[in-house]
Amino acid sequence: MEYESQNRQIGSLTSNTLALVLAGGQGSRLHELTEWRSKPAVYFGGKFRIIDFALSNCMNSGIRRIGVLTQYKAHSLIRHLVQAWSFSNSELGEFLEILPASQRVGGEWYQGTADAVYQNLDIIRTHKPRNVLILAGDHIYKMDYGPMIVHHDDAGADMTVSCIEVPIEEAANTFGVMEINDSGRIIGFEEKPEEPKQLPGRPGYCLASMGNYVATTAFLYAQLIEDADDNNSSHDFGHDLLPRLIKENKVVAYQFRDLKTQGRAYWQDVGTLDAFWKANIDLISVVPKLDLYDESWPLLTYQAHVPPARFVFNTDDRKGIATDSMVSGGCLVSGARVDRSILFSKVRLHSWAEVENSVILPKVTIGRQSRIRNAILDRGCNIPEGTVIGEDEDVDRNRGFRVTQNGVVLVTPSMLGQDTHFSR
Repeated sequence: MEYESQNRQIGSLTSNTLALVLAGGQGSRLHELTEWRSKPAVYFGGKFRIIDFALSNCMNSGIRRIGVLTQYKAHSLIRHLVQAWSFSNSELGEFLEILPASQRVGGEWYQGTADAVYQNLDIIRTHKPRNVLILAGDHIYKMDYGPMIVHHDDAGADMTVSCIEVPIEEAANTFGVMEINDSGRIIGFEEKPEEPKQLPGRPGYCLASMGNYVATTAFLYAQLIEDADDNNSSHDFGHDLLPRLIKENKVVAYQFRDLKTQGRAYWQDVGTLDAFWKANIDLISVVPKLDLYDESWPLLTYQAHVPPARFVFNTDDRKGIATDSMVSGGCLVSGARVDRSILFSKVRLHSWAEVENSVILPKVTIGRQSRIRNAILDRGCNIPEGTVIGEDEDVDRNRGFRVTQNGVVLVTPSMLGQDTHFSR
């Protein structure tokens, strides 16, 4: 009976929650990978876009009223949302609304994360939610938001911030870091500190904000209006609202943990090229940290109508083969070798080509006798016959490719002198 009562509580709260996904970020640390698309629209995991994770979390959590706030180079993202996420039933009160920066209040584009929500207050009011769930649309993780909303409700909080334990060196200059008291109330918050404060009892770790918030609707309205009237504010949740709110209001932390082990859950900000490459390559481990095959938590996305992947030739001098890899539909591996790599849809590998430790985005063609190592090839690259990438960093840099600190090579069509003016 207690279990059924808790489920009813979660169902009641999630059905009365409006989710707002902040998806306007540029993702500048991904460099040319976001030259033609916003960070939430970047491809991930063989067939998904980054934003699919936050949206799938909403659907699996029973939250079916969703607004996606877009701004930076949003065409690719909007097209994906229309193709993949237009199945909601409005007659049942379900919807996914795209909320582009449209200068609804004054004449400005979204000035910060708080301002993005503020400029859509009139739309939020029409839906009359009990709580508003504000989500970052550019992280990779699987999370049931229901327990977080229950935690917010049971605590009688004005706002709840989801957080996760992160190594100090990983959080420095990257994440908002918080301090909490014994009851879980947030008593200190710094946005991207150089020296994050260590978590008591956890040497080397701090408590980092995931960029997800639950707020009681009336409270959120009042605070956003007050922030909008403050000419000294940058109108950002991390920089401005949270440091102010924790002083006078009840703002609590919700620690995101693995529900089975109660240990640190999987959560990745793939905001750098090295992090993006590493998170993708981890998916092909024998036991990956992120399970894409979990049928109890389906990850939804646009399903392209393509034939199955095909591998051809099996002679002594030419074999079409892939080992420790993920190969998406529509791919053709013709007498080529793929090892520890991810091929997104419609990739073509020609005879004697070799691809290792690489992330190959959709519609890439790799010519005969090419060798690709430790690389990210952006959508639409046409790699000429005999090209070698990832074996000599100086040569790669001299050709105009971007080489990261960890030796990962990013190649885009424009770096190859090829047409970049097509859908991304």
